[in-house]
Order: sequence, then structure tokens, then C-alpha cells
Amino acid sequence: MNLTEQVEQALESIRPYLLADGGDVAIEEITEDKVVKLKLLGNCGSCKMSFMTMKAGIEQAIMKAVPEITSVVSVNLAEEV
Repeated sequence: MNLTEQVEQALESIRPYLLADGGDVAIEEITEDKVVKLKLLGNCGSCKMSFMTMKAGIEQAIMKAVPEITSVVSVNLAEEV
């Protein structure tokens, strides 16, 4: 199984929770230095809690399932300071 398939499998484990809230996530790319770039879709792209979802849910699921991943970022999530 390649890296993309492993990350996709990790996303499948949390996707039902995202779908339940009207959102989803898609892999944009996985860089050579093992950074996963994701795009938050549907409600996940505009939800105020999406940063927490990204860090606590999506990132944790991917990094636990695929230890060689160094970072998980969203290409369309504006981090609120």
C-alpha cells in the first residue's frame, strides 16, 4: 500500500464524523518531505471549529496510522489567532 492509500485509509476512519456534520476532506498532495496537504470540504471549510477538527481529529488519525508523515496541513483553512 502506498502512502496516499495509507493516508486515505486513515481518513476513512474519521470521514463518517465529518460527513455527519456536512463536511468532508480530500487529499490535495503529499509532498516529498511527507507533509500531507488536505482540502476541507463542505461545512468543514467554513466551520469555526474546523481548526480543532483538523488538529485533534484529522491530523491525529493520519499521524497515528502513518507514522512517516511529518505534518498535516490544510490548504484552505485560515488559522484564527
